[in-house]
Amino acid sequence: MEVKFWKDKNKRLLDPELFSTKAEELAMVVYKEQSNKANKPTQIRKFYDEVLRFDGILKTKPSEFENILPYLKMLNAKAAYAMGRDLVSKGFKDFISLSLNHIKDKDDFDAFAGLFEAFMGYYKFYDEKGETLSPGGRR
Repeated sequence: MEVKFWKDKNKRLLDPELFSTKAEELAMVVYKEQSNKANKPTQIRKFYDEVLRFDGILKTKPSEFENILPYLKMLNAKAAYAMGRDLVSKGFKDFISLSLNHIKDKDDFDAFAGLFEAFMGYYKFYDEKGETLSPGGRR
């Protein structure tokens, strides 16, 4: 599983597939690893809610990015803990870890927040419909 935000960061060009194909592929990987206990939507939503909280802070105070970054990166430890308790799968933990490794500035964080939002949309779709579509919407 690869997570790459940018087509060209210097030009501030996001990967055009980031919020569509890539987000759907990630959601499918995590959905397929769902079990009786792991990857419940409420558990995954807890991580997304934390990202939304950071996003809210940074929208009002962008200068706080460097102060928030260590707490944002602590999501790695929280994902590891949740995986250790079988609350999330390795795929979800990898999604969080790989994404956080790419966050170096506020633009990276904004890309991650958008990716996570798209991921949540696809994940909820698969969870509610029990769909087994392949990424891109093909059966």
